Amino acid sequence: MWIVTPIALAVVGVLACGLFQGMDTLLTAENRTGKPVDVNNVIKTTATVLTLIGAVLTGVYAYRKQLLAEGDSHRADASQLADRYSTAAEQMGHEQAAVRLAGVYAMARLADDWPEQRQVCIDVLCAYLRMPYKTAPTATGYKPGEQEVRLTIIRIIRDHLQNPMAPTTWCGLSLDFTGATFDGGDFYGARFTDGTVSFAGARFYGTMVSFRGVEFAGGTVSFSGARFGGGTVSFRGVEFAGGTVSFSGARFGGGTVAFGDAKFTGGTVSFRTTQFAGGEVTFHGAEFIGGLVTFHGAEFTDGEVSFLGAGFADGVVSFLGAGFTGGVVSFRGVGFTGGVVSFDGVGFAGEVSFSDARFAGGEVTFHGAGFARGVVSFRGAEFTAGTVSFRGAGFGGGAGFGGGAVLFDSAGFAGSEVTFDSAGVTDGEVSFRGAEFTAGTVSFRGAGFGGGVVFFDSAGFAGGVVSFASAGVTGGTVSFDGVRVESAADIDWGPFYAIPPRPEDRQHQV
Repeated sequence: MWIVTPIALAVVGVLACGLFQGMDTLLTAENRTGKPVDVNNVIKTTATVLTLIGAVLTGVYAYRKQLLAEGDSHRADASQLADRYSTAAEQMGHEQAAVRLAGVYAMARLADDWPEQRQVCIDVLCAYLRMPYKTAPTATGYKPGEQEVRLTIIRIIRDHLQNPMAPTTWCGLSLDFTGATFDGGDFYGARFTDGTVSFAGARFYGTMVSFRGVEFAGGTVSFSGARFGGGTVSFRGVEFAGGTVSFSGARFGGGTVAFGDAKFTGGTVSFRTTQFAGGEVTFHGAEFIGGLVTFHGAEFTDGEVSFLGAGFADGVVSFLGAGFTGGVVSFRGVGFTGGVVSFDGVGFAGEVSFSDARFAGGEVTFHGAGFARGVVSFRGAEFTAGTVSFRGAGFGGGAGFGGGAVLFDSAGFAGSEVTFDSAGVTDGEVSFRGAEFTAGTVSFRGAGFGGGVVFFDSAGFAGGVVSFASAGVTGGTVSFDGVRVESAADIDWGPFYAIPPRPEDRQHQV
């Protein structure tokens, strides 16, 4: 901008030089009739040019004066903003809660007025939440009114995350809550669209912390290593639409954490190595319709985890290598209609229910899963489409059904492809009592019946394909008491006596 002044002066100099030369030429020249040039015309021309030069110089002077004034104003504004920052920071460290609150509001207002340093102001507010926090009045370091100050910060942050297009939005900026303690707070409707947000190692306990209606649409959000130890944390209605959200290594050890009606539509959500060790964690009515959701290596050791009524329609959901060793885990009434859901290598030793689940599409696998203790129930489940595979699954001490009970009682096999190929039954109970095989394919090809009890009592084979080809019977009991076989059923009985298409009690004991 300062280059305008020397350029203007150069132009004036050239005009002045040209004016001098022009006047000299005009004053000495003669026209074609031999008469000298009119001096009045020369004077008029000179006056016009001088006026132009004067106007240019006046404009240059005014412009330079304006630049100087703007520079002074900018420096004054920067100094004023810096003073406001210092004052707000000092207030936030005051002993009195009312003064700390004033400092919080002042820092938030400064973030709105100072876009160049907005992230710095946000960092100060987040750092306040990361500071040691005592909730008990008798504890050393307890500060009266501190909870209200902290809740105010959370509320201010939430209000600035509502509209990514607002001129004072904080969407897309980084928020660092690492190790912070939350005993309340409401992030309702916040939109995390970019940047990095960290709740890593944070502790949630006490009353209610709400992420209800939040949208995770981009960037990275981490709850890795967070501790949920009491109270209620709500993710109800949250939409995971993009970016990465991680609960890896988090521990749910008490209270209630609700993901009810959440939508997993894109991005990656990870519960890798998460511990579900107490309390209640619910995914009631959640919709898994895109993206990748992983529970790799997660441990379900206590409490209750429920996916009641959830829908798996697309994307990939993986429980690879997870351990269900205690507590209650429910997939009751879940609809598997698309995508891929994997329980490969999972160890089931507690109480797990797939009762009344609908397997109507997609692919659900239990490859190599181990059923060692407890009860796993598929009572009343409907297998109407898609693929469900228990290939190589087993109960107790490795591949094979070796303890506890797995129940498919009253299940309906009406169109899916369900495989138990190479599964091993070595102990415990596997029951298909009252199950109905009307369509689709159910295969026990190469399965090993070496112990325990397998019941098909009162099952109905009315259609579809059922195969026991290459199955091996070396021990235990396989019972077909009261089985109903119709002519439309295509059954390969393998090592078992063929049951004709009429009611007949048969029991095969080895």
